[in-house]
Amino acid sequence: MKKMIAEFIGTMTLVLFGCGAAVIAGMGTGPTAIDILGIAFAFGLSIVAMAYGIGMISGCHINPAVSFGVLLAGRMSLSDFIRYVIAQILGALAGAAILAVILSDKAGGWSGGLGQNGWGAGYLGEYGVTAAFVFEAVATFLFLVCILGVTQKGAPSQFAGLAIGLTLTAIHIVGINVTGVSVNPARSIGPAIVGAGGNPAAVAQLWLFILAPMLGAAAAGLLFKSGILSADTE
Repeated sequence: MKKMIAEFIGTMTLVLFGCGAAVIAGMGTGPTAIDILGIAFAFGLSIVAMAYGIGMISGCHINPAVSFGVLLAGRMSLSDFIRYVIAQILGALAGAAILAVILSDKAGGWSGGLGQNGWGAGYLGEYGVTAAFVFEAVATFLFLVCILGVTQKGAPSQFAGLAIGLTLTAIHIVGINVTGVSVNPARSIGPAIVGAGGNPAAVAQLWLFILAPMLGAAAAGLLFKSGILSADTE
């Protein structure tokens, strides 16, 4: 239960701060507005904060794709994987709900946007489904290579949270205009479901933000399980 609570809080924080940066500060004007770099760091720093806050309890996966990669790498049980995913999705829904409450109290009104992921005409850089799928799969693969690498035996674990957070920041800098960046099915599910009334297309496109990250994570997990990417000390 401690692990589930930690994963719930961690995923809630990621969605609230990361997506919150995009829809509150990212869409503002004047001195309070931020750009892609600011949004990217909001997601990355959320990971850093939670890695040191809950990492000793649950490992701070806060992402079903991360948990899937860890499972396939042989570092967690199937039962724990199922519990983690449930907690992560509930946490993402809670984070999106909190963000919706804040935005709904804006005097100028609110469009219903919660930083939902997407692709196609009218969405940010208007990239197609192929670009979206390739980016999400490859970016998640590289994200898991970092995570599984810095958390294996012999790695300098005290710097793991920082390395993982900076990797997620870099992924966002490159990919925000492509898909808004998911690499995390829970991060996509929470805003899409809670904000379905304001952006129904996000729900229809959820399949990509579940399938592509899980495939990328699986590839990384299997490479570590096979020993190809494992350090000699493991």
